[in-house]
Amino acid sequence: MRRRAIEMLERMRVRAPSVDVDVVRLSGGQRQAVAIARSVFQKAKVLRLDEPTATMGTKESALILDLIQRLKEGGEIAMIIVAHNYAQVFDVCDRINLVEGGMIAFDKRTAETSVQELTDRVVRQYRSVREIVRREPP
Repeated sequence: MRRRAIEMLERMRVRAPSVDVDVVRLSGGQRQAVAIARSVFQKAKVLRLDEPTATMGTKESALILDLIQRLKEGGEIAMIIVAHNYAQVFDVCDRINLVEGGMIAFDKRTAETSVQELTDRVVRQYRSVREIVRREPP
């Protein structure tokens, strides 16, 4: 099991001090990378990443995004990424969906939209909801 874990981490270029180190002693980026590697090792068909870089600094975020990009290029696993950092989304995603009220309200290929278009849409939605809340009696 140790040998297979080492091989998988090396294959995915995940840097961890040792496979013997308790996960609680790893950095946030290392933990996330190990979780992703575990999913790939278990031959998951789809990987859902909810804010995969939310608690990380710039360097750790870049390492995770690089891992995601390599997986994307390898084509062996589909990924759904939930994120609010549009710059990161544009770096690694092929398609963008915005969800409003539990429904997909926006669906475009990354190449067909921009950070500005997403930001404008989200700001409009926020302002319209805020306006409705202001008009409601307390």
